[in-house]
Amino acid sequence: MIKVLYAGSPESAAETLKILLENQEKYGIKIVGVLTNPPTAKGRHKELTPTPVGQLALDYTASGNELPVFTPEHLNADARAQIEPLVADILVCFAYGHIFGPKFLAMFKMGGINLHPSLLPMYRGCTPVNACILNQDKETAFTIQTLSLGMDEGNILAQKKVSLTGTETAGALLNDAAVSGAQLILDLLCDADKNGALKEGVPQSGEPSYTQIIKKEDGKIDWASSASKIDAQIRAYTPDPGTYCVTGTDEKPETLRILEAQVLGDDKKSAQNSPYKPEFENAAPGTVLAFDKPTGIWIKTADGILVVRKLQKQGKNAMGYKDFMNGTRDFIGSLLK
Repeated sequence: MIKVLYAGSPESAAETLKILLENQEKYGIKIVGVLTNPPTAKGRHKELTPTPVGQLALDYTASGNELPVFTPEHLNADARAQIEPLVADILVCFAYGHIFGPKFLAMFKMGGINLHPSLLPMYRGCTPVNACILNQDKETAFTIQTLSLGMDEGNILAQKKVSLTGTETAGALLNDAAVSGAQLILDLLCDADKNGALKEGVPQSGEPSYTQIIKKEDGKIDWASSASKIDAQIRAYTPDPGTYCVTGTDEKPETLRILEAQVLGDDKKSAQNSPYKPEFENAAPGTVLAFDKPTGIWIKTADGILVVRKLQKQGKNAMGYKDFMNGTRDFIGSLLK
């Protein structure tokens, strides 16, 4: 039986951990500990809240199972001293958020493996799912690689390619990666348990590309872009950090979050059924053209029309486009910035 230390932090990583825990006996593994980011202060009262992975491990322990949780700020000698007594055979990682040094990796006789949701060596780094949606790629992959000292430079052990439809959100694609990646991990560890060693991986080939940390301001919509690019931006930043624009007046601007949209088709039927008025024909990008009850709120871009279906006013709950229009005066003809 292979003893595993699992490292991860966000909701997607918790889903993978859940699947691994449910299949331990079947695949000949044992999760002996969880490594995750420290709790963070959240809410009005700034209560310390565990990461989703940490909370899952705590709930698992509360149900009568033993699963130690480690939340070091840094992977230093003190952290190694806490984890080394587990005598874990392998480190399994998905979205932990820290780089593992040589001394840390040396604690595991089988080394470490990492679930990276991209078609490596494309999109190395922390935001591969967001990047492939932003770039409107037709294909991505869920990849298991060996952990190396360089960022996402390890050999490829397993890979599942995935076709993209152009409707995926980052949240949905990450959830798919969590589920599919968990199965890839289980199969690899099962083989390693039978053979006494982890299989040899294949070195990455091709020109690597890298992703960056996403900031809140990256979600600001530029209506001088195309409808297809804005649609991709909305999907890439759902659920975090979200996309937004500014409405209202210069004296009283308000943030308007755009939560769900689609590109208006360029077919003749769409053009013939256009509900917006002729005076908007030469309107500036960002102009709210029309409220079309069957489809949504039509907004002009530099190239095409974006149909918004779900919005959220500043300080209000999210709502569908019909409810939004019922409570919003003079929105048609206004200019979003």
